Amino acid sequence: MDDYKNPTSETPYGQPEGGSATAARMKLSEKAAEAKEKVADFGRKTVDNLDESRKTTAGALDQTAAKLHSGGEQLSGVAHAAADQISGVAHATADKLHAAADYIRETDLKGMGEDLKDIVKRYPGPALAAAAVLGFIVARSFRRD
Repeated sequence: MDDYKNPTSETPYGQPEGGSATAARMKLSEKAAEAKEKVADFGRKTVDNLDESRKTTAGALDQTAAKLHSGGEQLSGVAHAAADQISGVAHATADKLHAAADYIRETDLKGMGEDLKDIVKRYPGPALAAAAVLGFIVARSFRRD
């Protein structure tokens, strides 16, 4: 039994030898280039959308910080010690929100990725715990749908 020889001159993968195989490879190469371009275009659009949402997020954080500052000032007019503590916490939180807004506004996605990588390297345990919690939350959100 001589099944190894192929009388129709096809390659072991069922492709005809010669020009047809070359044409098939060229078509495959073109499809791969198209797919690569589509992925790159999708990536560019995604980055643009994320950059735009960074600005929106920073603005929302600034507005929240301003509201906390004004709310804290209203509480500081009350003569109670608890009100003073709440006012101090409100101002401190507002300052941190404002700093976060500045960071988001001034740092691009690549810089944020590098910062995140540094934090994970510095604190691997808490980073792993945060990733587990985030994974759990994402899984629960898919389960409800």
